[in-house]
Formats: sequence, C-alpha cells, structure tokens
Amino acid sequence: MAVAATISACSPKVQPFAATNKVYHNQTDSLVEVISREQPAMLVDSAGGAIPSEWVGTVNFNLRKPNYVIIHYTAQDSVKQTLTTFTLVKPQVSAHYVVSKDGKIYHMLNDYLRAWHAGISKWGSISDMNSCSIGIEIDNNGHEPFNDVQVKSLLVLLAQLKKTYNIPQANFIGHQDIAPLRKPDPGPLFPWKLLAQKGFGFWREELLELPPDNFDYATALKLIGYDISNLPAAIVAFKRHFVQTDETPVMTQLDLNILYNVYRKY
Repeated sequence: MAVAATISACSPKVQPFAATNKVYHNQTDSLVEVISREQPAMLVDSAGGAIPSEWVGTVNFNLRKPNYVIIHYTAQDSVKQTLTTFTLVKPQVSAHYVVSKDGKIYHMLNDYLRAWHAGISKWGSISDMNSCSIGIEIDNNGHEPFNDVQVKSLLVLLAQLKKTYNIPQANFIGHQDIAPLRKPDPGPLFPWKLLAQKGFGFWREELLELPPDNFDYATALKLIGYDISNLPAAIVAFKRHFVQTDETPVMTQLDLNILYNVYRKY
C-alpha cells in the first residue's frame, strides 16, 4: 500500500490540454518566424521590370495593442465544454479569456494576438473588431444570472486590461452591440450598470431628461457606434445593453430618454 501511494504521488499530473497547448506553441513559433523575416517587398512595374528595394530596419516600433474589450457569454453548459470548443479547429472560434462560474479565469491567447471572437461585426467605422479587441467569454448559457463570484473575477480582469492597455471607458462593449443581427450576448441579464460604476462602459443616469423635439434616435445610435443598416436590430441591441427590461424593436418614450442620456456620454 505504501509503495502504491508513493508511486501515485510521484506520477505526473495529467494535463488535459497538453496536446492543444503544444499546437499553440508551434503556431506562435511560426508567427515569430514570420515577423522576424527581413525580406524587402519584391515589386515589379506594369512592364515586368523589378523595382529596386532594400530592407532597412526602423528602431521605432512596438506590438499592436488592443483598444476594445468585447464581452460574450458562452451559450454552453459548462466551462469544460467551452474550453474544448476553443481548442478544436473545426468551430473556428476562440477568445482571449474565459471566466468560469467559480471565478477561475482561463487565459487562452496572448493579448497582442488576434482571437476569432467577434466574427462579422461593426462598431462605428471599425469593421474588423477582431483586430483591435480582446474577447472575454463568461461561462453562462444565456438564460441565467451571472453569479457574484464570476463577476468579481471579471471586474479584476477588466481593471488589469484597462490599466495595461489604457482602454477608454467607452470601449467596453458586448457582442450584441457590434453584431446586432447575429448575436444576443451577453444579454439583458448582464450587469452593465455595475461595470459602468467601476469604469467599464457607460450606463444611464437615474434622472433622465426628455430629448429635444428634433432628437434623431437613429443618428444617436450611430454616433454611439451601432450599425444602423438594420435599424430594428440596432434598437434591440441597444435595449439589451442599456434598458434591459424590454427587447422589442420599438423606441418608447422611456427608451428615447435613456438613449438621449447615454449618447451624450460618447
């Protein structure tokens, strides 16, 4: 028995994602090799003649840094299922971080690398959100409240990201905001008000003014960042984020008051 116990204690711990971690390291090594190349562009003119070129390395550069944080819910049944999804090639989806229900944070991709979390999306004039953002997935099936433990961990993570990359308060948004035709997450149960109180995103004031008679709500939505090419979808996305009591694609007087209050913060 003692021998068996000793053998068990000395056995290496099973790493369930050892194989995919190896793939990650191989792929990052390949990226390092690509950015280390010092080959000038080989250009030719319309007649096929070579244009002289030479590599001269500049001394002024750094890594691209993220300027947005996009918050999602996983829409899956467990964090284990999500980690598996993000370590399979076929789904073609990923995120930088996953926050589990017990508060544990899984860091899945270096912040300077481009995750595949935003998909077809648009915010203001930006049509490639993956290239300028960090994606955070919250372990939540989309039909349940976000628990206090995971929200606490999320707030700590957001504080670190905001400080590290100097991300503006306005640039903490949801998947629903940037892809209103496709995505509902993180949904009306997400605690945007709490996040805004901590400096991550905006929220409406308690006292709301009536907007002026000439208030154009479509223009206001556009100025915030929403893609209004499908106005009903943009309205629903806005209401999921800032109203959270109604998801109909119709602007009530209360909705107009909230929109007027919020858009003036941007």
